[in-house]
Amino acid sequence: MLRSMSKSKPAIQATSSPRQAAYTTLQRLVNSDLHADDLIDQELSHNQLQGPDRGLFAELAFGVLRRQGSLDHYLKQLVQQPLERLELPVLLLLRLGLYQLRYLDRVPSHAAVHATVELTNVILPRAKGLINGVLRSYLRQQESLTLPDPAQQPVAWLAAAYSLPGWLAEQWLQQFPQSEAAGLAAASTEIPPLTLRVNSLRTTRNALLERLQAAEFIAEPCRFAPEGIQILQRCQITSLPGFTEGLFMVQDEASQLVAHLLAPQAGQQILDMCAAPGGKATHLAQLMNDQGCVTATDLNARRIRRICESAERLGLTSIQAVAGDALGNDYLEGMQFDRILLDAPCSGLGVIRRNPEAKWRLTPAEISRCAARQRLLIDAAAARLKPGGVLVYATCSTAVEEDEAVIKDFLSRNPEFVVENGAQFFPEWADLFDNSGYLRAWPHRHGTDGFFAARLKRIDR
Repeated sequence: MLRSMSKSKPAIQATSSPRQAAYTTLQRLVNSDLHADDLIDQELSHNQLQGPDRGLFAELAFGVLRRQGSLDHYLKQLVQQPLERLELPVLLLLRLGLYQLRYLDRVPSHAAVHATVELTNVILPRAKGLINGVLRSYLRQQESLTLPDPAQQPVAWLAAAYSLPGWLAEQWLQQFPQSEAAGLAAASTEIPPLTLRVNSLRTTRNALLERLQAAEFIAEPCRFAPEGIQILQRCQITSLPGFTEGLFMVQDEASQLVAHLLAPQAGQQILDMCAAPGGKATHLAQLMNDQGCVTATDLNARRIRRICESAERLGLTSIQAVAGDALGNDYLEGMQFDRILLDAPCSGLGVIRRNPEAKWRLTPAEISRCAARQRLLIDAAAARLKPGGVLVYATCSTAVEEDEAVIKDFLSRNPEFVVENGAQFFPEWADLFDNSGYLRAWPHRHGTDGFFAARLKRIDR
């Protein structure tokens, strides 16, 4: 098994086997820019997986991605050759089998080994002996497998124990004490809840909660977001009561807070610069009572259609969705806005519990490239803001380079802007704001995605 892990096309199509479907999904993700949740939804849409198999498939695919670093750490102690020299199918099959043995209590060990070997017989028959041998070795040796010493090798320990790339483990240890970095890493491996934002122009949170509970969905109000509801079980979004009626939008709680921080007023001219898929744009229109204008722009025309579709389903008419390059010379030429939201494209480190494949694709160089683009975007936003106006800069990143450093650089070059402490506007959210007045939501502290937001005011001189 000495072939390199080169990109390969999936050999398996939609199947009634949850393990085979998980293998196919993981294979398609290698060296791809596709998202795991999109591929999982594609597989489920074939309707060849039924009942509990649908849940097992999603658990296996997402679970292997969430725990990949830990799985590989243990595999290195079980496989006699370097993992990078294994054929890609062999490595994926080993991860699938080991994930079931180590993390799925409801799958008996003998069944997990047998099912993985049988799948190997379909995928790569000559690897059956290796797969069977490694998984049975794990069962014999699991108590003797070790992690790095957290005192002597804190980065290696955090990476192996909580499934992180080494560079991210090092970054979080620079931001937090070891115990809190571990808490953040642990929270980032958990399955996040499905969070809804109630369309307050058509219903109330209590009314929608009652409908959800009457339909036997386990639901509860969010801690911070006043329109937020968490669904505490797996479900299809389109099957939820009120979807076709436009009573809610799927949106994480931390993301919901950003529109409130901008605090748009009815009748104002608002710009959402990087608006797709439309969660924040529709929230802004909702907070304005659908009075005024929200100009929602994005580079991709296809994603612009998603904004329009969401606005139509929610019954919103104040959104004007426009395809455009925010860094282009003719971007919204001559237009000025009362308030601007820049939810800047970023590394997505704050949402790796939702997109676990991202942590294995990202590099420090990619974060630096994101930060360079973010500095250009915030300059473009500032050029479109009226004197006295408010600009909110936000990312779903945990990286200081993409967040505080971008704001510090911007303020050093634009003395007419000042930071407004969000805690002064939202004292009930005091726990969410740091000493600089920036909003910082964390999975391990607040149960939300990781999010950063700064509210900046342009002084009217």
